[in-house]
Amino acid sequence: MPSSLNHWVYLMLPHALRLLGILVIALAVNRLLRAASKLIIKTATAQTRQSQLREQQTRTLAGIIYGTASKVVWAVALLMALHEFMDVTPAVALAGLASLAFGFGAQNLVRDVITGFYIVLEDQYVVGDTVQISDYTGRVEHLTLRRTVLRDARGALVTIANGEIRTVSNLSRDWSQAFVDVSLAPETPVEKTLRALETAAAALRADPAWSQALVDGPRILGVQDFDRTASTFRLQVRTAPTRQDEVARELRRRIQAELLKQGIPLSSVQRIELTGVSRSLQEAAQSDTAR
Repeated sequence: MPSSLNHWVYLMLPHALRLLGILVIALAVNRLLRAASKLIIKTATAQTRQSQLREQQTRTLAGIIYGTASKVVWAVALLMALHEFMDVTPAVALAGLASLAFGFGAQNLVRDVITGFYIVLEDQYVVGDTVQISDYTGRVEHLTLRRTVLRDARGALVTIANGEIRTVSNLSRDWSQAFVDVSLAPETPVEKTLRALETAAAALRADPAWSQALVDGPRILGVQDFDRTASTFRLQVRTAPTRQDEVARELRRRIQAELLKQGIPLSSVQRIELTGVSRSLQEAAQSDTAR
């Protein structure tokens, strides 16, 4: 019995040593991969948004590279370990066929992952950004290599497969912009109107509660349109990202207050469009309405 046990120990010892060597090498390679992947990470040296986004982007990229490479290392180690006990050639061929079949069946998944990788690599958007993807606009709540989850204006969570994304509008980068149109009675003097608009715009710029939200303007672009019913003036304002709507509402409020203060009338003429009648009848209907 002892001689039989010694015989088995003698036979298994080389295999055990080779298996141990494979395990040690796989662990060492994984440690080297982790150390190498950490070299990719660009730690934020400042509290600026761009620096923090760069760190998040490189951390995600390093995690993807390490995760993929680590799986390859352990797969090779497993095949080497199996080779100690059997011929793995049929198993490798079978695994190749299975991978090919899986690849055909999971084309959409592969496409989603590849697109997600480029979204992260190119820093198209990150969690917290407000984006427009196709017909959906909302804040990015969750982002993986496979899907993007938005919270839209209704509060609904919208899940979009990354492979379906063709065009993205990022509304949270650098600045946002709004145009404010003001329609006044056509007989109102232009210069008086421009002075009133500039007064309202200057008051908004000078208000500490709103100046921090402004990047440029409000600027008066001039007369946008005019006809017999109204003269339309346009203002432009650039704001901090995603704050354009609230700034535009405040600007409209100040403009209305300033116009009332200076006695400048708003356009009160309704435009009527009649179908199936001549142009002269349409003009007559509009004249009657104006009176």
